[in-house]
Amino acid sequence: MINYFNPNNTLKIINKIQKFVFALFIIVLLLGLVEALVLSPEDYKQSDSVRIMYVHVPSAWISLGIFTTISLLSFGIFIFKNKNFSIITKSLAPSGFTFCIIALVTGSFWGKPTWGTWWAWDARITSMLLLSIFYLLFILSWKIYENENKAVKISSVIAIIGLINIPIIKFSVEWWNTLHQPASVKLLEETTIHNSMLLPLAIMTAAFALFSLLIFLMKYNTELLKIKNKGLNRL
Repeated sequence: MINYFNPNNTLKIINKIQKFVFALFIIVLLLGLVEALVLSPEDYKQSDSVRIMYVHVPSAWISLGIFTTISLLSFGIFIFKNKNFSIITKSLAPSGFTFCIIALVTGSFWGKPTWGTWWAWDARITSMLLLSIFYLLFILSWKIYENENKAVKISSVIAIIGLINIPIIKFSVEWWNTLHQPASVKLLEETTIHNSMLLPLAIMTAAFALFSLLIFLMKYNTELLKIKNKGLNRL
C-alpha cells in the first residue's frame, strides 16, 4: 500500500544497489571527463573556457529536476498523507542544493571570460540564486523545527511555493533580455549544439544524475536507520 512500507526491506534493497550505482557513476564520470576534457573541441569564440559547460549545465539541470521532484512529492504529502514522501524529499534536498551551488559557482567562472564579469543580476542567474535560497530554507526547516510534523508541513509549503520559480528559470531568457543565450539543447525542436559537444554534455549529465542518486540513497538509508532505531517497522 502507498501509505505503508517496511523500512527493513527497503534498507536491504538500498544496500544491494548502492555499490552498483557507485561503480556505474565512476565509469560514466571517467568516460565523461575524457570526452569533455580531451575529445571535445574548443569553441571558436570561448576557447577552452567552454569546457566549464560540461559541469555548469548538468548541475543546473539536476538541481532543477530535483527541486521539481521535491515540489511534486510535497503536493503528495498533503494529498496522500504519506510519510515516506517526506523522507524522500528530505533525502533529495542536499544533493539538489549542492548542484545548485555548483551551477552558480561554475556560472560565475564561465561568466568572467565570456561576459567580462563574475556576476550580473541577469534574470536566469537571479532566479537560480533564488532557487538556492528555497533549497536552503527547505533544509533549514528540518533543522529548526524539532516537531517532525511541523517540519514536514513547513518544508512542503516552501517546496510548493518554490515550484513557481522553476518555469521562471526555464523561460527567463525568452521573457527578458538576459546575458544567457536561448537553450541549445531542445526536446521538441532541433538541437543547435554540435554532436561533438552534445555527447560529453549528455555523458556528464548522466554521471551527475548517478551521483545525485548515490547521495540520495545514502541519505535515505540514514533516515530509514533512524526509523529502525526508533523501533518502527512501518510508516
